[in-house]
Amino acid sequence: RCFYDQKILQKTFGEWKGWWTVCRERKLSLRADSHYRHLLHNLIFKAWRAYVCQQQGKRNKHYVAESHAKKQKLLRTWQRWLVYVAVQRTKHGMQAVALAFRERNCLRVSWAVWRRRYYQTCMGHKMNVLALQHWAQSLQFRAWLQWRELYLYSQNDKQKETRAVTHHQHWELKRCMEAWLGYINLHSAKKHQNELAQEHHQRRIVRRCFSGWRLSLECRRRMHAHQKDIEKLAARIALWRVFAHWKHYVVLRVEETRQCELAEKHYEHHLLVLQRFWNRWKSRL
Repeated sequence: RCFYDQKILQKTFGEWKGWWTVCRERKLSLRADSHYRHLLHNLIFKAWRAYVCQQQGKRNKHYVAESHAKKQKLLRTWQRWLVYVAVQRTKHGMQAVALAFRERNCLRVSWAVWRRRYYQTCMGHKMNVLALQHWAQSLQFRAWLQWRELYLYSQNDKQKETRAVTHHQHWELKRCMEAWLGYINLHSAKKHQNELAQEHHQRRIVRRCFSGWRLSLECRRRMHAHQKDIEKLAARIALWRVFAHWKHYVVLRVEETRQCELAEKHYEHHLLVLQRFWNRWKSRL
């Protein structure tokens, strides 16, 4: 193992020495290239400066020539512009007179056309207003006719109902009077029978009420028992859901704990490997 470590160290030192030699040669070549580029840049800058000076002299001469040519053109242009202005003033005066005459004629014709169209527009507007008023009145008349028909129909129905109610009341009153007279005539004979019938009716009503109350009480008891069963079932379902969530949470926590333990073991193993390689590298160095 010691001989192996020495060989590895020698091989590593040989590779590092070759790499250092290559790096030194590369640095020298880079310095040479930089010196060559600096020399070329210096020569290019000197040539560019001479060219710029030459171009500046040419540009100055060109500017002087252009300035003289512009002054000559401006002088000739000014003279021609003065002649043009005099001619244009004469033309403008003549055009102003002609335009004034034409405007008067056009204004007269336009005023007549505008007045005729304005009269036609006013008439059309008045006709539209009258048509809208007639349409609104016709709609109001139709609505009033419909409302009157509905009102008459409702009044007729009310009268029929009133007559029917009056007739029914008279008939009921007549029937009641006849029954009352019969009851007065037969009161002495049927008093006992009526008392027995009333007692029987009361007993029947009490029995019916009691049976209804018993049925409602039984129904309420059943509903209360059913509600309790439903609440117990809901509590069981909620408890089962909580247990399922808790079981899932426990499984997740166990899985997470196992992964954390595996990660810690892996990290410790990685640290041990790094420490071993670090010790070997220090021993080799």
